[in-house]
Amino acid sequence: MNVTNVLVASHGTPGALMAEQAAIDLCQENGATLHHLLVVPDFWKGMMGDDWLNNAITRIRFGDYVENQLARDAAIETERMAEICKPAGISCSSTVRLGKPAVCLISAAEQENFDIVVIGSPRPRGTPGYRSRMGLELLARSLTIPLLTVPHPQR
Repeated sequence: MNVTNVLVASHGTPGALMAEQAAIDLCQENGATLHHLLVVPDFWKGMMGDDWLNNAITRIRFGDYVENQLARDAAIETERMAEICKPAGISCSSTVRLGKPAVCLISAAEQENFDIVVIGSPRPRGTPGYRSRMGLELLARSLTIPLLTVPHPQR
């Protein structure tokens, strides 16, 4: 397979880090460019804590805090990815999207001429962390390019 443009979905978890490494390896072997997609799952969109926030200004401040924290976290991840690619001589770009992970990945894959999509596999049961649920069945039905799912390091 001739690989010149790789799309990797990553958010810095152990499984996503394995996907990153596989994507970087593909890029180094083929002289390919890398595009990093970070999806902020849409469950954060409604995170207002209404059960304990009892006035409008407090809700607005809390909403602003959550949005700012998510933006900082996304900036840290995209910068980390660029720093990993730089010494490897890989051209890297990043996009951050808010939404359902599979839908965002499908949309991103359709917007450029990617040769392959690389993702990490789902976390094993009992592994802590948010489960934003990448819709693997939806990806398999919708992607028109190969999908490489890299095993989680705890499997």
